[in-house]
Amino acid sequence: MVTEADTGRLEFVDERLFSIQSRFRDAFGWDEVDDRASAVALVKAVEDVRIAAWSRAMREATLASLKGKLAAGQPTAVLGAAVEPVEVIRALAAGCSLVAADGGVGVIEELPESVAAVARQRLLLVVSDGDGGLDRLLTAAGRGVPFAVHAHGDNEQEWRTLLTAFADSASPPPLILTHQTSTTLRGADNPGGFTDGDRAACLLAALGCARADIRLLGFQSDVVGRWSGDTDGQIKLEKLKWMDEVLDILFKGR
Repeated sequence: MVTEADTGRLEFVDERLFSIQSRFRDAFGWDEVDDRASAVALVKAVEDVRIAAWSRAMREATLASLKGKLAAGQPTAVLGAAVEPVEVIRALAAGCSLVAADGGVGVIEELPESVAAVARQRLLLVVSDGDGGLDRLLTAAGRGVPFAVHAHGDNEQEWRTLLTAFADSASPPPLILTHQTSTTLRGADNPGGFTDGDRAACLLAALGCARADIRLLGFQSDVVGRWSGDTDGQIKLEKLKWMDEVLDILFKGR
């Protein structure tokens, strides 16, 4: 059973990263009740399946492991929906670790094999709400990359499909769970943010990564990136405006 609890596992960076979630719900006509129902269902689904790597204790261990890696002061690049191979090559040359925002993980398979091997070794996490392309997400999961699976009001079918595919695989990946509600949930965390890309950046900061160490690759807000999931282009562009506002709060404090 999911109960409310103040977990205190993340370092909350700025209250506006959470208050903006109410604003974008209002802008798009969404109801927080639906966000919460999806989040509660996500935690229940993960814990009911009884995969050892998905137990609450193991999810806590995955979170702690990520915090340890990010506390080392190494630069970390977030792969957004418009990321291109050349950007990843430069980031790797600069010593960056990688975190992929959903479908952006697919760019790794376009790298020269010797470079792709390095990228796979440095990929710390995939942040996903389940619409980034199942095949490319399963490719990353099959290599044991942890996933931060996100619940919101209209993606329950997507996260259920993703979890089922993970559960049916030979080695289900480590998980952490995220949500976007104003109440706390035991077993899931709200790092702030809105889209997979800006949520990934918020999560890095909340896990203790210095904001000066976070690099954003493929975060254009005037075009729908090629790694975006199936989506209405005009609505996606509206969402990207909110992404910009989240990133301004996170990196510019405004």
